[in-house]
Amino acid sequence: MTARVKQKAVFVKHQGKRHEVELDPSSTGETFKYQVYSLTGVEPERQKILVKGGQLKDETDLSTIGAKPGQTFMMMGTPSAGSGGALERPKEKMRFMEDMTEAEAAMQEGATPAGLQNLGNTCYLNSTLQTLRSVPELQDELLKYSGSTIGGASSSSGGFDLSSFTNQATEPQIDLTASLRDLYKQMSGTQEGFPPLIFLNALRTAFPQFAQKSKTGHGYAQQDAEEAWSQIVSQLRSKLKIKGTPTNEEGTASGQVADISFIDRYLAGRFESSLECDDPAAKEAGEEPIKGEDVFLKLDCHINKDTNHLRDGILAGLEEKLEKNSQTLGRDCMYTKRSRIARLPKYLTVHFVRFFWKREAQKKAKIMRKVTFPSEIDVVEYCTETLRKQLVPVRDKVREVRKDEEDVMRARKRQKLAHKQEEDRQKEAKASGPADEKVSGPEKKEETEGGETQIADAVFKTDAEYDAERAASILLAKKELFALINPELAKDEGANKSGLYELRGVVTHQGASADSGHYTSYVKKQGAVDAHTGKRKEEDGRWWWFNDDKVSEVDAEKIESLSGGGESHSALILLYRAIELPTAEEVKD
Repeated sequence: MTARVKQKAVFVKHQGKRHEVELDPSSTGETFKYQVYSLTGVEPERQKILVKGGQLKDETDLSTIGAKPGQTFMMMGTPSAGSGGALERPKEKMRFMEDMTEAEAAMQEGATPAGLQNLGNTCYLNSTLQTLRSVPELQDELLKYSGSTIGGASSSSGGFDLSSFTNQATEPQIDLTASLRDLYKQMSGTQEGFPPLIFLNALRTAFPQFAQKSKTGHGYAQQDAEEAWSQIVSQLRSKLKIKGTPTNEEGTASGQVADISFIDRYLAGRFESSLECDDPAAKEAGEEPIKGEDVFLKLDCHINKDTNHLRDGILAGLEEKLEKNSQTLGRDCMYTKRSRIARLPKYLTVHFVRFFWKREAQKKAKIMRKVTFPSEIDVVEYCTETLRKQLVPVRDKVREVRKDEEDVMRARKRQKLAHKQEEDRQKEAKASGPADEKVSGPEKKEETEGGETQIADAVFKTDAEYDAERAASILLAKKELFALINPELAKDEGANKSGLYELRGVVTHQGASADSGHYTSYVKKQGAVDAHTGKRKEEDGRWWWFNDDKVSEVDAEKIESLSGGGESHSALILLYRAIELPTAEEVKD
């Protein structure tokens, strides 16, 4: 039988007050800090308690610090802002998961999002819907959409009418946007696999190509996820309207508030193009290049034998050959159309053109080539000269700030290592001296006027000082960055203002055939929304993998394996989001 370790009454001195604490030598520093927290209101992570050997760590075994009954330890630290230094009764009653409804549990932090059941070769649709659902602005606007699905199938309460579903095939006036709104709302109330019956029927009614039967005669045929993506986005573009200021021909905001397309605001970009005859005789005869503008909803990454990286394919997609009649030469000639981006949307869709029509076989085929893609992409080189000049100052400042932040973090690690080495040296020196000279930490440490801890003539910054310096540095960088944002771009709420994007979603295809195989999607996990501030918390860098109704977490390294090169999962659609930039609210003094 193990003897119980006797606890010792010690004192913690903080801000002129002495607090008596029962120290249990069999416990750890973390336990002791929580005891102190209950007395002082200073959170454990903000406490600096000086003990023999230095600062008390969470993992410190209290039996090793040589504490004696009645000994006094010094503590520095203050409660976080808003705590007032006092413990308060929780304002909200604690609820346990087993007492929550399915919808309430689905909305808790860390809850697994709903999957979508495969209703027979519908993985192409499931992967598309899950990736589009990762756009929070789309979710918000769909909730405001007032359209109704046909025959009363719209379900604001989360249910749906199956009798209406069975009759919808004969009704052409179905509202795909309302169906999407209802589907996403139903998905938000569960963590189980949900059957997208009504939306699937709405899609097949609006676009009969998705109702094509399988060649075997059993069930429906597999379809292309990119085609489903394009048709859904096209419908949203025409139906989902928001209040905003439309842009004029130059891409600047006109200043007049009107109903504009949500897709045009957040997912659509604009090309400026030049069409020029390849025959030198046309230029010699005075034929001028034809200037034009086009809206684009995705960038195509064309793949050939020389394509190894996303950049190669995008550049290839910005230049195409066309055959048309030259009025100057009076005959058909080859023309080259060169496009550059004049407006960048907040969300950029990139399509790997892996499927093509193989004439000799009279069927679609898949390009298996490996094409790598980055987690962050710089698209400035694809832009017009005018847009480049607006983006480059912000992009370069972002890179500068990131480098400075990395330098600060490296310096902090070096200082912590040096601090640890100095503390170890001091401990060894004490251990080798006379027994009566072995004293506890507080007697050998002094706090300078600047609040820094001095050890053997070496001055080290505290974590609190580092955090304060970092906060001030970040605020200054944000102000400098905000001042560089082009005023015209600042007016365009849904535009990318830096030219930098981060990857948020991937639709993949597995298999060698374009008419079969399996689609899944990967969506980067978003930080949970803080209930008090309304802001999202820091992300953990992991991803959700949606494989129909199966949903699991994967590391970022998994995304790097989706470049293709075989029959395993290869990226077909990438969804990028503009990196976050400081807002006017964040840079206020």
